[in-house]
Amino acid sequence: MSELSKQECAPCRGDEPPLDKDEIATFMSALSDEWEIVERKGVPRLRRKFSFRGFRPALDFTTAVGRIAEEQAHHPRIVTQWGSVTVDWWTHKIDGLHNNDFIMAARCDDLYHDS
Repeated sequence: MSELSKQECAPCRGDEPPLDKDEIATFMSALSDEWEIVERKGVPRLRRKFSFRGFRPALDFTTAVGRIAEEQAHHPRIVTQWGSVTVDWWTHKIDGLHNNDFIMAARCDDLYHDS
């Protein structure tokens, strides 16, 4: 379990700026190397594709991610298919990346390693 994954998400008020490139680089170094930054409609997101041996383990992982998302009131985009789950984190209120996105990505890494 990483130090980042032990942190709690803070409510995003929407008036704070998104993380800058240096802050993003610092947080990225705390995640597994499989995470990448992708842009959709000019908004950066954290994305990782998790691999599984079949649909059932992928579905179980999706449910576990959903559970932690509900606990922290921070919700990702999740695509579940046979053998993989793709998770995107970003903060809608600020159209960018927030500390919470990295906390949740680290928690996904922990879930994956525990599965």
